[in-house]
Amino acid sequence: MSKRLLAACALIALAVAPVAAQPRTPPPAQTQAPAVPRVERGQLVLENVPDTPPAIRERLRQYVNTRGASFQDFTPDGGILISTRFADSSQIHKVAMPMGDRTQLTFYTDQIGGASVRPGANAFAFVKDAGGDEFYQRYLFDLATGRVTQFTEPGMRNTPGVWARDGRLQAYARASKDSGDYDILVVDPSNPASRRVVLDGKGAVTPLDWSPDGTQLLLDEGVSVTKSKRWLLTVATGALRELTPELNVAYDGGEFTADGRSVILVSDEGSDFARLVQLDLATGARTLLSPATLNWDVEGFDLSRDGRRIAYTANVDGASELHIIDMRLRSATRELPAPQLPPGLIGGLGWDEAGVKLGLTLNSATSPSDVHVYDLQTRQLTRWTQSEVGGLDPRSFVEPKLVRFPTFDSATGGPKEITAWVYEPKTPGPHAAIINIHGGPESQARPSFSSTIQYWVNELNVAVIVPNVRGSTGYGKTFVDLDNGMKREDSVKDIGALLDWMGGQRQSFDMSKVVAYGGSYGGYMVYAVMTMYPERFAGAVDIVGISNFVTFLENTSGYRRDLRRVEYGDERIPEMRAHLQRISPLTNASKIRRPMFIVQGFNDPRVPYTEAEQMLAALRRNNVEAWFMMAKDEGHGFAKKPNQEAQREAETLFFQKIVGTR
Repeated sequence: MSKRLLAACALIALAVAPVAAQPRTPPPAQTQAPAVPRVERGQLVLENVPDTPPAIRERLRQYVNTRGASFQDFTPDGGILISTRFADSSQIHKVAMPMGDRTQLTFYTDQIGGASVRPGANAFAFVKDAGGDEFYQRYLFDLATGRVTQFTEPGMRNTPGVWARDGRLQAYARASKDSGDYDILVVDPSNPASRRVVLDGKGAVTPLDWSPDGTQLLLDEGVSVTKSKRWLLTVATGALRELTPELNVAYDGGEFTADGRSVILVSDEGSDFARLVQLDLATGARTLLSPATLNWDVEGFDLSRDGRRIAYTANVDGASELHIIDMRLRSATRELPAPQLPPGLIGGLGWDEAGVKLGLTLNSATSPSDVHVYDLQTRQLTRWTQSEVGGLDPRSFVEPKLVRFPTFDSATGGPKEITAWVYEPKTPGPHAAIINIHGGPESQARPSFSSTIQYWVNELNVAVIVPNVRGSTGYGKTFVDLDNGMKREDSVKDIGALLDWMGGQRQSFDMSKVVAYGGSYGGYMVYAVMTMYPERFAGAVDIVGISNFVTFLENTSGYRRDLRRVEYGDERIPEMRAHLQRISPLTNASKIRRPMFIVQGFNDPRVPYTEAEQMLAALRRNNVEAWFMMAKDEGHGFAKKPNQEAQREAETLFFQKIVGTR
């Protein structure tokens, strides 16, 4: 399996009660706002949210019940492990043959992920948290007996781990709740008492791979999206060596070659884009493995266990492109035939033990994620899963088109254009429109399957625009940095430029019926555009959004606070604190005039629930119509199906009220 730890490490803990984020700065007293009845329905806390008519609930249920499957690993008997959902949350399943039955192995309330098979054994490790608190615990699942053993320490945040080549040990990182420093541990998962610290770490360090002889660990230290470091740790002594201290670059991933003399990395050294490179550990020499002419990011890779082959994907204008190279051949001839795949996103790359079969997850705008296996010897691509789409007709799903529009500052040195994916109903326009702003901000809107967007387009008859404002990934490191620190509001102005472009497409968009929608950083963007362009939106839906940068940075979990300061600015510096207060939506909440719907998870460790509560109180004081939904058993977004259904139902009613969707 690929050692890239992606955000899929987000999955979860021991059977303990959900832990709410504890704010250091208390929210404003709610008694300052006009009283609105707050009711509880199961795990949901609601204000102003009406009951859902049965017809809406029934139709929406089909869209919520679409499901996808993602590749996890190959099993020793030739099957595969996948993650998919049959009940309320994603669990680990085994599939013995192509298109075979999906045999569920884990049965937890909270979602499971990060399954990796133990080398030489009939077992796998996985991660789980409790109620979205992101205090992940690691477990060993014995495929022969079904027994599960927790091998990490409760009360700590533990990262996904990496197996030693012989399967005896696993290495992982852990941090306490209020610390941004991670320790590196090794353990025999069959014997949790063997757990020991091999490095008292500083910063966000995490293991990527074991050397073939099991004596060293390759470590990642994340500083920001545009800067990271790579270290070698000698396990027996704790000795550390930084690999390229002279470079100021961003790395991604890392795997030892079979002889242990080099590591394979993704690096943006000397380029605006991330490229695949080989780093010689003795000399420090770097060899470019991906084409020098590839002016797009390499986004993920996996090296076969024997070191002969590397599979990697490139993000080409939002779509994934698969490449396979043979490391034994000269650079000019090492590219091997790759399967012809439909346009979409490719993830979860992982070779089998023999380095002959490549597992992957394929997703497109009109088809949910499914698992495929490519056999390099026969050059056959075989589909292993076919995920259900809730009884809907897949032919009704809408394919987006990629558009480009000029920025507000293109004539004065800013980026020339911003991209956006546009989904339009098949009925004649103009249509009401939802501007769906992605989170991150170090993320990218891509043409992946979204049952929510397909529901909006097909059932509500609205257009959906998903932009990549400055600060998004996928368009080079220069573009990523364009919204940092004092430049934060430039990304908000990109939405103003999008509104201008939409205004020139009158046949497509009804500009009196535009809604802002987004979560996390996209939630901040929603609040911000509602203060900067209060008359250009009919309303907005904000999900786990930042309302005040200062209180957010003070109250977010310690494990991520320093990383966020690099992006947003350090609130401890007086000049930056004043800037953050000035641009924070809460400071400017009096400018909001149109209805808002705020959605929040009570256990959110990233954006504490107090960010939602203080904005809700401000809207109430200003007599702005506000709907509110908070789930007591969720964190940074809703992961459980019943809560997702409730959110989508309420959003439908909100849209119907403010823009008159059908």
